[in-house]
Amino acid sequence: MSALLVTGGAGFIGTNFVHYWRRKHPGDLVVVLDALTYAGIRANLAALEGQPDFHFVHGNICDQRLVEQLLRGHSIDTIVHFAAESHVDRSITGPDAFIETNIVGTHSLLKAAAAVWLERDKPRENRLFQHVSTDEVYGSLGPDDPPFHEDTPFAPNSPYAASKAAADHLARAYHRTFGLPVITSNCSNNYGPYQFPEKLIPLFLANILKGQPLPVYGDGRQIRDWLHVEDHCRAIELCMQKGRPGETYNVGGDNEYANIDLIHELCAILDRRFATDPALAERYPDAPPAKGIPASSLIAFVTDRPGHDTRYAIDAGKIARELGYRPKTDFPTGLASTIDWYLKRE
Repeated sequence: MSALLVTGGAGFIGTNFVHYWRRKHPGDLVVVLDALTYAGIRANLAALEGQPDFHFVHGNICDQRLVEQLLRGHSIDTIVHFAAESHVDRSITGPDAFIETNIVGTHSLLKAAAAVWLERDKPRENRLFQHVSTDEVYGSLGPDDPPFHEDTPFAPNSPYAASKAAADHLARAYHRTFGLPVITSNCSNNYGPYQFPEKLIPLFLANILKGQPLPVYGDGRQIRDWLHVEDHCRAIELCMQKGRPGETYNVGGDNEYANIDLIHELCAILDRRFATDPALAERYPDAPPAKGIPASSLIAFVTDRPGHDTRYAIDAGKIARELGYRPKTDFPTGLASTIDWYLKRE
């Protein structure tokens, strides 16, 4: 049995991880720490409230004293660190929050873990700080460049990516300098249930249902590797169970798609759903498919955002070889199931 502190557990990936872990490891204690900023939604965890061995704490990862109290009070042996500001556009217009949460907040967590776990005469084994990061720390790839691997030099191009790169460096430093047991995982673009509708898939889905434009940056040919959030949760589980402290593991979905191709696929799925389910037209009368018009008619190309990375791609060979990870969800199936999840939850 383990006792986990999950930071950002009311956010997108954190919520999915908490539900995943409770299903797979029902005997473990899970304590969620979340500041409930705009993208943290406590209702995501409503089904777990009141269950034994689950606790929700409304608090900030920058509060080192609170984190130390939680680590000691619940005998926490594992920190799974999701809490982060993660929207690139927001980092361009307001970078301060990204520096505060992603850098200062991560440092506060590391300090708290070191203070509690590395006390004299305390065993260090069976402790883990699982630091969850992004492939954006590596920068941008050209069309024919090999995918990012764990030794790819960092070259962040947005304040968000730079703040996550700094957090990664701090996590590594606390392992190298103080012996804190840290594993870092860098993942590609996640999608799936519970994602806040500022990210591409839920945002464009919501816009279609409201009959609003689908703003596509530049020519829409930017390429991303899409990872279903449950595959990501399985990868984190493998890191926690089999990973080596001090190591970094890249996690990908093996699904490279250009943004414009993804958007056309999303539109096509919505067209088919409206064609086969007349109730959708009653619920969403402003959606073009409700009027027999293709959803793709809403696509509107707009000026590209500053520092927009051209391509991300992940070489997940290390986590496959060492930990046995393979993504299970192919993108067309995962995208369709994600859209259906949202359609059922207006």
